[in-house]
Amino acid sequence: MATLHDTHARGGIVARIRSVRPDSIRQWGTMSPDRMLWHVNQGLLVAVGRLPMAKIPAPLPGFLLKPLVLNLPWPKGAPTAPEFVAREDHDFAAEQQQCLQLVAELAGLPLTGEWPRHGAFGPMTGPQWSRLEHKHLDHHLRQFSA
Repeated sequence: MATLHDTHARGGIVARIRSVRPDSIRQWGTMSPDRMLWHVNQGLLVAVGRLPMAKIPAPLPGFLLKPLVLNLPWPKGAPTAPEFVAREDHDFAAEQQQCLQLVAELAGLPLTGEWPRHGAFGPMTGPQWSRLEHKHLDHHLRQFSA
């Protein structure tokens, strides 16, 4: 399972983030590249402990939902936390730079120790957050053929 703490996997994600352009064409969904970057940045900010995440009602208890989300492929149009829905345009270059910085910040955190709670999954370990954020970035980078 790829994580952002794996040097090779992180390098691939970083290259793909850099390849997204303001005019990249989405393959599904409604987000523009700037909104997508803002959206993934929200998840990264939660993962590094800089943004609290409200409890999210989920169709399954967190202990059942978490392994499904971490281990199964994500469908196009998968649900997201309401506060992570990008409702306005953002500065593309600023969001792209922040995304790269947040990936580096998360990868620099030790995998052991206390990590933030997830709004739908509950308690999360460092390896789980690193895996989740890799999957989230991969999902949305594929959305823009990156």
